[in-house]
Amino acid sequence: MDFRNFLNKWLRSLFVWKSFNVPPKNLIFIISILVGILSGLAAVILKNTIHYIHLLLIGNFDLAGWNILYLIYPMLGTLITLLFVRYIVKDDIGHGVTKILQSISKKEGYLRPHNTYSSIVGSSFTIGFGGSVGAEAPIVLTGASIGSTIGYFLKLNYKTVILLIGCGTAGAIAGIFKAPMAGLMFTLEVLMIDLTVVSIVPLLLSAVSGATVAFFFLGKNCEFSFMLEAPFELGYLPYYVLLGVVGGLVSLYMTKGTLFLENKFDKIKNVYLKWIIGGLTLSLLIFIFPPLYGEGYDTITALLSGNSSVIFENSFFYLFRDNSVVILLFLGYRSRFQIPLLCLIY
Repeated sequence: MDFRNFLNKWLRSLFVWKSFNVPPKNLIFIISILVGILSGLAAVILKNTIHYIHLLLIGNFDLAGWNILYLIYPMLGTLITLLFVRYIVKDDIGHGVTKILQSISKKEGYLRPHNTYSSIVGSSFTIGFGGSVGAEAPIVLTGASIGSTIGYFLKLNYKTVILLIGCGTAGAIAGIFKAPMAGLMFTLEVLMIDLTVVSIVPLLLSAVSGATVAFFFLGKNCEFSFMLEAPFELGYLPYYVLLGVVGGLVSLYMTKGTLFLENKFDKIKNVYLKWIIGGLTLSLLIFIFPPLYGEGYDTITALLSGNSSVIFENSFFYLFRDNSVVILLFLGYRSRFQIPLLCLIY
């Protein structure tokens, strides 16, 4: 609620500026910076909340052995999120990018104001308690909702509201990854905001503002750090092409698998039965593969650094830590079984 009061205070100030006939172009620049700052702050809040919940829960774990809490924490986190969504928000907060696209195409860019905080709360409990999902989609929805809320409060036209949704998205992605260009490219490619002189400057301002806020509060370290020792060789180019093809097929598999499981889950009318099935599946996988706990950024960083054996620590498959085939299967199943949790919570 404090965040909403803070947002409303700034919106009223902007409304006063608008009433004094501030040139529209300058007003959009000012609003885009504000949207970027607020989206960056939302990203910082989400990252820190997940981090501290994570430390609170597993800070005293015995990492050298098995821990039964790996079975309990993910289910508890998903249950808290389920109750929060069902009895407090009373609205669907899942599939963040889909909701944004739907609002742009069918709702004139309108996103409900609760999306400025509900995804942060739900994701903090889900991921902080070990749910193997990412923070990207929730923070994108949060940033887009900030832009939409400001646009509607100031009674701006449809095109400007859509631009502010893009600004919020760019600021959120830039803040969560500390990468302004990533925020800009994500907005242009996924939300398909028109690339014009009028739109590119506000999007850049929001992306830079969001990343600056993240750097200020979270430090200069990037999300994925690694050393590239081997130089690029032209002879490896076919392997890169093959990797791109395989990555595309995996993406197709993820999309089809998500839709398939969602259809199966939709047939289950009891939400608590969904929670038991999805939560128990995820908890068992985390118990077998402890590196599945949480966002998984540490695992990605270890893989980028060539330390693939880390992902098999404290697991039944530690003896296969040097087997590349098993590693690939592990990564595939990690993505595959995130889906039941997404179907359940969101």
